[in-house]
This record gives sequence, C-alpha cells and structure tokens, in this order.
Amino acid sequence: MSSSGADWGDGYVTDTAYLPGYYHHQSPLHLNLACLLGGVTGLAITPESSLSYLELGCGCGFGALALAASNPNWQVTGIDFSPAHIAAARDLAAETGIVNAQFIEGDLADFADCDSAKTLPEADVITLHGLWSWVSDPVRAGIVRLIGRKLRPGGIAYISYNALPGWQQAIGMQRLVREAGQRGAGRSDRQVEAGIEVVRGLVEAGAQQLSAFPLVHTLLEHVDRGQLSYLAHEYMNAAWRPCFHADVVRDMAAAKLDWVASAELLENFTPLMLGEQARAVATRFEDPVMRELIKDMCASRCLRRDVFVRGARRLSPGERDAALGEVTLGLLRSEDRFTWEMDVPAGRAAIERGFFGPIVAALAEGPRQVRDLLALPDLLRRDNPGELVGVLVGTNQAMPLLAPPHEPDAAVRRFNSAAARCFVRSDNLNTGMALASSGSGAPLPCPMLDLFVAARLEQRERPDSAGWANLLGSIQSAAEQQRLADFIDRLIAERTPLWRQLGCLSAAALSV
Repeated sequence: MSSSGADWGDGYVTDTAYLPGYYHHQSPLHLNLACLLGGVTGLAITPESSLSYLELGCGCGFGALALAASNPNWQVTGIDFSPAHIAAARDLAAETGIVNAQFIEGDLADFADCDSAKTLPEADVITLHGLWSWVSDPVRAGIVRLIGRKLRPGGIAYISYNALPGWQQAIGMQRLVREAGQRGAGRSDRQVEAGIEVVRGLVEAGAQQLSAFPLVHTLLEHVDRGQLSYLAHEYMNAAWRPCFHADVVRDMAAAKLDWVASAELLENFTPLMLGEQARAVATRFEDPVMRELIKDMCASRCLRRDVFVRGARRLSPGERDAALGEVTLGLLRSEDRFTWEMDVPAGRAAIERGFFGPIVAALAEGPRQVRDLLALPDLLRRDNPGELVGVLVGTNQAMPLLAPPHEPDAAVRRFNSAAARCFVRSDNLNTGMALASSGSGAPLPCPMLDLFVAARLEQRERPDSAGWANLLGSIQSAAEQQRLADFIDRLIAERTPLWRQLGCLSAAALSV
C-alpha cells in the first residue's frame, strides 16, 4: 500500500518502514532448545561450525545483522519485499563492516523460482516473524516452496503468526481500523492512526464488539506509545488474517515440515497450559496438533511461535536429557532480581527455590552447562534438565549460549555503536532490541535504552545520566527528565556487569 497512488505492494504496506527489533525466538540456539524440549534432534552447533541462516521478511535487517555480528562463522541472508528495508539493511552492514550477511530484495510469491534463490546455500534455519499473517495466498504458497527447496533435511523453520481462536474477538477491530483508515488520505501510519481513533471513540461509547476485548485495549496502548509504523504493518495489509495452528501445519506439510514444539518454551509443558480437567480432555488424543488446538481453546494465545523440522527425528528420553545437559546457559538478571513466580495460562506458578536457588546462584557467577548445574551439591533433584532450561529460559531469565562469551571483538563493538546511532529515539526507548555478543552465539535481548547506554560506555564516556537524558530529547518536563536520568543510573549499576559477562561490553568501558 503506497500513498503515492502506485500500489506496487499489491495491498501490502510499503510506504512506511517496519520498526527495527530483535526477537530472540528466531535465534538458532533458542530454536535448537525448543526442538530438544519437543523430543526431537536439534542442530549440531559448535563455536567452530558454520551455519546458514535465512530470514524471510527481514525488515531493516537488525535481527539478522545482530546474529551475523555475534557469529562470524555463520552465513546470514535476509530477504524482504521492500527496497527501502533492503537498502537500510545493506547500509548498516556496510557501516559496521559485517561481511557474513547479505540482503536480497524479492517477492516471496515467486522468489523460489528466480536465479537469486538458486544461488542461495541450503539453509540450516529459516525464520519468518509475523509475515505469514500479513500476506496473500500466492505469497504463502511461495514461502512454502522456498522452504521446501532451501531448508536442508533436519533443518529448522520458525513461523510466528496471529493465531485463532485467540484473535477471533478482535477480527472486527482490525477490519474497522483498516476500513476507517483507508477513508482518509496520507501514509499508512497516518491511516492506522485515524482508524484507531475511531476504535477509541467507539470503546468510550461502550461498543459491545470492542469494549470487552483485551486485544482492543492493547491496540490503544500501542498508539499511546507512538508505535504507528508497527501498527500500520500489523493492521493495514489487505491480506491480513489470523490462522488456526492446524491450518499452518497442513500448509507446511507441503515442504515436508513436521511441527515439533513452541518457541515459547513454557507452552511445551502441558500442566502449565491446562488445568486438571482440560488435561484430562487433551489426553484423549495422541495427535499433537489436536492437543495444541485444545491448548489454544483454553488459553488466550493470540500469537503462536511454531517450530518445524524438515524430517524430525525423535529422541529417547535419555538422549534428550543428554543433549539438554550439553546446553550452556547464561543468566539474564542479577540473582537479587530473579523472579520466583510466573504467570501461566493454568494460573500463577511458583518457581521452586529449593531446586532453582543453587542453580541461580551458580549462574550469577557466570555461564554454566546444564549438566554441571545438575551436579551442584545442594540440589534436591538431578533428573530434570527439561524443567531447568524450560523454566529459566521460558521466563526470560536465562538464555542458551553457544559457549562462555569473551571480550567483544571489533565487529561487535562497531555493530552495537552503529545500531544505537541509527535507531535510538526518545519515543522508542522500550522497543525490544539486542546487543551483539562475542563468543556466546546469541545477541543479548534488551530495550533500546540499553543499546544507547552501552554504546556510550563503550565509547569510554564517563556515566552522565543527566546529560544522556538530555541528549535523548523530547522530554516533556524537568520531572520526566529526572526520572529518566535516575533510571539510567539504575540501569548502569544493574546491567553493566551482565553486559560484560555476556560479551557485549569491553572490560575497559567505564562504569559506576
């Protein structure tokens, strides 16, 4: 969709760029862990091995480049329909000197049949975030053809999409936003803003098909945070539609893909997803797709993050536990800020201190392999590596690593600094981004503000929270600026040790 009148996008939003962001579920290390929790052979990734990674709908390339900077042995490819996205990705790659990433402009409806596709290497991992929900049937068919031709046997595909029945009650809202927005002129981000104002007015009027639905209120919160470019891509595409999991599984079968797990790791533990009575219904079925439908009916799961394997090979329980034992974990928060409860669809669950307490204490000292954590002397149980990694990683309090990280190299430092320079604005400080890391194999997920502060420290600047808050601009009042400065002080004190430990920040960088 283009406000110039030349709709070369065929109903897809093309006149405003998608926001940069990092989605840790797309990391090959995370996807490998999901496969193991699903009882399926994952990827044989070592610090020395190469890996071919392909992202479909890569946007401005931030996530792909963060992976490339963190893994110089990998070959990373991003494909996007928008020439503006590809130009931005190539510029950032050139500025940071990343040579193991390439970005290709292409229409996924027919890309599988073009010369560029023929020259692509066989991929170990193919990911697409959100794209499936926004594109037409010919593009979906082209995606399946490309995966079928380019994903190697045993390779992993990750697909996230708006899911039914979770989206059922908000389908009318999306139609209202698009129809109302299209009746105004201007870019897609202005159209979505106009459409959402209609939604807001009807919510305030008590409209029955809007007021009672949580997704509607989430939409209004996004507007209040100024995320109009994101919302334009989410709601203004002509082919927008959510999907049932069973339909996506059926479509992916044409590429010989088997669904194996959810990349939301806690969703793979049925007792956390379903109450006792619902579990009794689910156990009537051996078919995992049917069990997933039952989960979707019982939980408010509006976005699914599905993991597929092209030729899944089942592991015995012993083989699975042995493979999980080889996983290296890094803690994502200090021990004193660890959260000991988690919200899950089946209710609020406590994280057992007797088991996890010694593990968290050990990880606070540095990354450790799961088998070493299970060998700690104070553990009450030692036979549950799946629970260990599922809870720690599933609650976003730890992440899988390729190996213990080391001092960030020049490529990582250049990338983190350039990303902060290119993307940080006063109105996007909470946007999910990442710091590239040396040795870990995975970028460190973080808000945009972390990217800004870490880059300043890496440039050997002395911490200056008040000055940095002023640099970010657009602060509405002295009180708000002081709150931001105070937050930056806390962030430096709490996050600098983590950034150093996980290979994102040089030891020489100044801190409090």
